[in-house]
Amino acid sequence: MQINLIVIRTDKPKELSEFYEQLGMKFEYHQHGKGTWHYSTEIGETVFEIYPLMKNKETPDKSLRLGFTIDDLDELIVNLKNKNVEIVREPNESEWGYFATIKDLDGRNIELKEE
Repeated sequence: MQINLIVIRTDKPKELSEFYEQLGMKFEYHQHGKGTWHYSTEIGETVFEIYPLMKNKETPDKSLRLGFTIDDLDELIVNLKNKNVEIVREPNESEWGYFATIKDLDGRNIELKEE
């Protein structure tokens, strides 16, 4: 089994797609048929999409935690600090690898692990 789709919802989809592009993703802005316009990218075999909030929601879900494997964690953290991204946990070696934790614009924790 593999995860093939992750969808997050936000009240600022364009800004959030730009945030995730800082991690190395490239988004397309499109819609499926007559559906909602949204941002989409592929990470390996997984489609990662950013949709606007549903009409009955006022705030995004902050409890979702995401993790991404990247090439150069130290360099990325320096770049993110220069853009005032909140660093929750500085890069640190653990039994699972070299990790850091940041927050996205909606307040979700994002774990970054070096390849």
